[in-house]
Amino acid sequence: MSLTPRAVLVHRRTELDELVARHGTRQQAAFFLTSRGRTLEEVQARHAAQHAALTLAAGAIPLDWRRGQVERSDLDRFLFGPEDVVVAVGQDGLVANVAKYLAGQPVVGINPEPGRNPGVLVPHRAEAAGPLLQLLASAGADHPARLRTEARVMVEATVDDGQALRALNEVYVGHPGHQSARYRIGAGAGATERQSSSGVLVGTGTGATGWCRSVWLERGSRLRLPTPEEARLCWFVREAWPSPATGTDQTEGVVEADRELVVTAESDLVIFGDGIESDALSLTWGQRATVRVSNQRLHLVA
Repeated sequence: MSLTPRAVLVHRRTELDELVARHGTRQQAAFFLTSRGRTLEEVQARHAAQHAALTLAAGAIPLDWRRGQVERSDLDRFLFGPEDVVVAVGQDGLVANVAKYLAGQPVVGINPEPGRNPGVLVPHRAEAAGPLLQLLASAGADHPARLRTEARVMVEATVDDGQALRALNEVYVGHPGHQSARYRIGAGAGATERQSSSGVLVGTGTGATGWCRSVWLERGSRLRLPTPEEARLCWFVREAWPSPATGTDQTEGVVEADRELVVTAESDLVIFGDGIESDALSLTWGQRATVRVSNQRLHLVA
């Protein structure tokens, strides 16, 4: 007998929550904001919008479903089940934060501030949560749901000692102190190159609208960036340094679905995904990291 679905509300602390936690009271938070040329009213308005969206989303969960809730900082300790439906209420980055912990569960992205957030990964207003969850509920009863799910490609990095992580946007390989990273890099069966740089970015089609795109634009690259559902990655070396011992020939490229990018450490390195440095893999001299298209996809309800 299968379990009834569980709706899991994912959110992050608001700026007001973080300010009060840091300064102790709202009055102290207001004083701090004033000293920075901001007002408490602005922060309170965003706080209220977030909580209103959470309330609407929670009220839209079908009565016969189970429910759960998790804050972003607790995601690495939360156990998602195969029957879960994830409702992410917040900015686009929240969906990227939760994607690495999922295994095919559908994600409904709710945008609490449509006039402020781009809404690439949170395309729905809070009022849409009810109809969307009802459609997902009807799909669970063997009725076709009238909605589309995007299978967004993810990137996966593995180290030769068994460490691994996935990311929705990109993985970064570099020095843990943001100093010059030293390594050998090679794509496919081609020759490797010893490099010293500010690190390597390997991104998906989703990430090609963010950090990777900024590098692509800055250097005037003619590389064709992947689309979100295309099983293909792009990679860029940041600020490669030419010297008698290090080269700058292999500074960008693509990783097709059946290929991989290999980085061999010649200094201490870290690998983290989607900007979360606190959840990183560590490499020491001589260890190899392999980056490829992940078999896992983010199933975003579009």
